[in-house]
Amino acid sequence: MRNEDMILISVDDHIVEPPDMFKNHLPQKYVDDAPRLVHNPDGSDMWRFRDIVIPNVALNAVAGRPKEEYGLEPQGLDEIRPGCYDVDERVKDMNAGGILGSMCFPSFPGFAGRLFATEDPEFSLALVQAYNDWHVEEWCGAYPARFIPMTLPVIWDPVACAAEIRRNAARGVHSLTFSENPAAMGYPSFHDFDHWKPMWEALVDTDTVLNVHIGSSGKLAITAPDAPMDVMITLQPMNIVQAAADLLWSRPIKEYKNLKIALSEGGTGWIPYFLERADRTYEMHSTWTGQDFGRQKPSEVFREHFLTCFISDHVGVQLRNAIGIDNICWEADYPHSDSMWPGAPEQLDEVLKEHDVPDAEINKMTYENACRWYHWDPFTHIAREQATVGALRKAAEGHDVSIQARSHHQKGERGDSALMDAAKANSGT
Repeated sequence: MRNEDMILISVDDHIVEPPDMFKNHLPQKYVDDAPRLVHNPDGSDMWRFRDIVIPNVALNAVAGRPKEEYGLEPQGLDEIRPGCYDVDERVKDMNAGGILGSMCFPSFPGFAGRLFATEDPEFSLALVQAYNDWHVEEWCGAYPARFIPMTLPVIWDPVACAAEIRRNAARGVHSLTFSENPAAMGYPSFHDFDHWKPMWEALVDTDTVLNVHIGSSGKLAITAPDAPMDVMITLQPMNIVQAAADLLWSRPIKEYKNLKIALSEGGTGWIPYFLERADRTYEMHSTWTGQDFGRQKPSEVFREHFLTCFISDHVGVQLRNAIGIDNICWEADYPHSDSMWPGAPEQLDEVLKEHDVPDAEINKMTYENACRWYHWDPFTHIAREQATVGALRKAAEGHDVSIQARSHHQKGERGDSALMDAAKANSGT
């Protein structure tokens, strides 16, 4: 398959939320207390919610910028591509990158919406619903053929969370972002079945996928406080390995045969050994640990429940059939620092050709699996011949995708330790 003939749907991208996102969706009585984007004297923009400050971390919005501008220092909206926060510009960037569809994770509220947990349950729920309404109606609704809608959970209340899942499923949303380790956030773990039971039931009843994103608990994999940043970035997928183990051995996997879980931004190369180890653990220890998968092996159960994704994973693509070809999706990670935009089709094509991937398997990984898992059909809005890499890029002719320096400050000028700590806690790749 030529790279220009591929159809690409990314199951992991990110939004830098615009300052007016609450304007049309939050009840008037809460407007004055809502999170707000503040422009600072040093040129950076930060979200403030009561006493909490959330910087716009540079690593989270480096698409189209030189690597010299990567880092953790706070940025202003005028220092990043408009496609990070403006949906019209995002679609232009998607066209230029040959990307048909995108599922966008949140930024400032955290991947699981923990920021919105206040002492007032009514206000907290209003914030979650306002965010979800903005995302579904304004961001995704502006271009229904281009975005897989995803909503935030009410993570502090499983009953309210279940109700919100059902509310959004009624309007076609089958994707929920969640923490990879709720216990690290102070909530019950995945092994507390009774606590999370309303949520599991809502997910299964509505065929909604639970997306657990690396680092979503805020508990980053790091070896020591003085370890280089490279250690944390290298180990980021380990958050997902832990989540996969937690969930694979948890009761919901056995209770709900149709439960679907996505391991977001976790890569795929580690999965064959993980499954081999899980099967060996079951064979050697289930007699005394009490685990029971019936006549199945853990690896077989994994393939029934888990979706995985990769950006440019040579090992994972090589071992794709040991993972399960129906369990793999592609991701772009725009506008984070691991993203291949705008050259994703070329880099992906290089990996696929290196491992002689047949066209049918390419289609599954690049778009068919995503459409099936998330119940999303872009072709009700766009013809297939207009959805290919080549057709989208032709539609984007003249759109500037050149690498440009955008920072209005020198490195180190925004290095306040408290802000840097907050930036690290909210960083991604």
